[in-house]
Amino acid sequence: MTNPTQEWPLFEIFIRGQHGLSHRHVGSLHAPDAEMAIKNARDVYTRRNEGVSIWVVQASDIAASSPEEKGSLYEPANDKVYRHPTFFDIPEEVGAM
Repeated sequence: MTNPTQEWPLFEIFIRGQHGLSHRHVGSLHAPDAEMAIKNARDVYTRRNEGVSIWVVQASDIAASSPEEKGSLYEPANDKVYRHPTFFDIPEEVGAM
């Protein structure tokens, strides 16, 4: 008998909670397809009725940056001081801010 986890793709699971507006990553699981991944995610990650929406994404379809790339990826933002609130002068009429 073959091991199904060696044949089935890995899915990353995201759940939107009852009181949340965004989905959050809760874990991973192997499934033969997205439909089965949703059903399995429901059984594994929402046993206490805490979710209102489930997203499943095949892990191989996710593109991500590496922590080692942090410097080169975020350095361009450092020269855009206008994005930081310290760049703006606050009028005295505004008071405490």
